[in-house]
Amino acid sequence: MTDRLVIIPTYNEKENIEAIVRKVFSLETAFDILVIEDNSPDGTADIVKVLQKEFSGLHMIERKGKLGLGTAYITGFKWALENNYEYVFEMDADFSHNPEDLIRLYEACAKDGGDMAIGSRYVSGVNVVNWPMGRVLMSYFASKYVRIVTGMKIHDSTAGFKCYTRKVLETIDLDKIRFKGYAFQIEMKFTSWKFGFNIIEVPIIFTDRTQGTSKMSGGIFNEAVWGVIKMKLRSFFTKYER
Repeated sequence: MTDRLVIIPTYNEKENIEAIVRKVFSLETAFDILVIEDNSPDGTADIVKVLQKEFSGLHMIERKGKLGLGTAYITGFKWALENNYEYVFEMDADFSHNPEDLIRLYEACAKDGGDMAIGSRYVSGVNVVNWPMGRVLMSYFASKYVRIVTGMKIHDSTAGFKCYTRKVLETIDLDKIRFKGYAFQIEMKFTSWKFGFNIIEVPIIFTDRTQGTSKMSGGIFNEAVWGVIKMKLRSFFTKYER
């Protein structure tokens, strides 16, 4: 067992799950994996169960249905804390995040003093491959919007490729995280920043999935736009004491 855990939420990822699991376990730095499986009708869970016979560091929590990205990660964070992991990662199943970059995120925390490391698409220009221009612009300006509203000096506030140290997840009251969709990513960064944790952005190249289907929708974007304002207003009435 290692002290590093990669949480991968899945819903209909049969095309990707075996390849991503094998890639993570092939890395020079050892990582365990926790799959949060939302009752995929395509048989994703069955593939993971077969792989568990081969990899002792592969774990899975099966949920009753599609309950939202935020709740998937919260479930994973709580499991990671209960099982004494020191570094906890968020990563997509579809190879839009390069598993090789897990090592760079880990080193940003373990060696460079970060409390959280973000795999950032925008800290050194715009590093996105295979996205239509409209999607790139929406994502880029969403991060700009979050910076303006919140005051955070983070270039990629909607990034979903991250490393948390244990102390960040222990400090945040995970039961009070409000957002369920992609705005969850913003809220976790904002809360960590308000607590004064050291957040490091590590430049990555984000490559859109080639297998399976995207889970992005207009409702997710609306949650982010209006949710950020509500989140900022709530912060005026919240104490952030470690």
